[in-house]
Amino acid sequence: MSMLKVLAALVFGAFTLSAAQPDTLVAHEWGTFTSVASEQGYPVEWAPWLGPSDLPCFVERMDGKNWKVILKGLVRMETPVLYFYSSRPATLSVHVDFPDGWITEWYPKAKVTAGGQFSGGRIGWDSVEVLPGADLEFPTASGDSHYFYARNTDSAPLRVGDQQEKLLFYRGIGGFRVPVQPTYLSDGRLEIRNAGPNPIPLAIVFENRAGKIGYRVVHNIADATTVDPPEMTGDFQQLRQDLASELTGFGLYKKEAEAMVETWRDSWFEDGTRVLYIYPRNQVDALLPLSINPKPSAIDRVFVGRVEVLSPWTQQTIRSAIGTGDVATLAKFGRFLDPFLEQIRRTSPDAAGSSRTNAFLLQTRQEIQKSSSETSGWNSGSCIE
Repeated sequence: MSMLKVLAALVFGAFTLSAAQPDTLVAHEWGTFTSVASEQGYPVEWAPWLGPSDLPCFVERMDGKNWKVILKGLVRMETPVLYFYSSRPATLSVHVDFPDGWITEWYPKAKVTAGGQFSGGRIGWDSVEVLPGADLEFPTASGDSHYFYARNTDSAPLRVGDQQEKLLFYRGIGGFRVPVQPTYLSDGRLEIRNAGPNPIPLAIVFENRAGKIGYRVVHNIADATTVDPPEMTGDFQQLRQDLASELTGFGLYKKEAEAMVETWRDSWFEDGTRVLYIYPRNQVDALLPLSINPKPSAIDRVFVGRVEVLSPWTQQTIRSAIGTGDVATLAKFGRFLDPFLEQIRRTSPDAAGSSRTNAFLLQTRQEIQKSSSETSGWNSGSCIE
């Protein structure tokens, strides 16, 4: 074969390979399901909107007239974000169903169906332009918000109508039972029961006692396991690195995992005790059916469950604060204080709570109800044009 023919064959082969190379579209999603455990480990109703909002002003939310009827629920679906990676520009239709819940906040603009009480929620973006390599300006706001950490990835910029972002964002509240049921045994150990149909691939028992932290890691909980109290000698930085590494193992890219941990670093690691766990993927798909058209070549969804637990240390701290009227200490437990107090009252009727404690809770509830009717009340900062 002549050299000319060899070169022609090589060129033709390269062209054929290039032409056969399929267009790639990949979708990644992360989010959190937050709940509060009773003394038996079952999820209890709580008010997830206690305290100020952490969302910037441009984020949209459901009609204020609906807030009063959903101030309490079993699960707060917090900050699911969808990223897209594409080899070329594409236009997508993206829809998420929430059969056991409501969609409450979102960005960019979307079609949202409220459904009934904790049922039939749905959100859809009918025309999402995926623009890899485009230099777009994203909305900003004054004031601090963890929302912006989610942008620190290599995902493609997006345009929906006249709004631009690096992700699709939504939140909600649900009435479903989470699979992880933690409860304290009489010897001080924590039993973690798996009430779901699939093994829990990863669980982290975390405790923060006034700045001192400890944690224990458990893998593959099929039925139940018992965990010793963590030694309070943990290191925040090491925990964040370990957690980000675990998240990449479940399908997130490194920057996505780091963005997720950074988004929740203050909340996941605040005072108190909680179990952080990986929600089994097929259960995520059942709770939040996701449809993307055209269909990506790969879709990864990594959701972290978070269950707040009333530990012996937390209970003693709250009871001591009740006895002294220490509202500042009680305020540290924020939106979880009310269900914790209810549990203490059930198990210790003598701890009814001081008038100052009750006044604090009443004032907080009044602020929530007032905020629900004010557009600016649920937002952080003001928008920058």
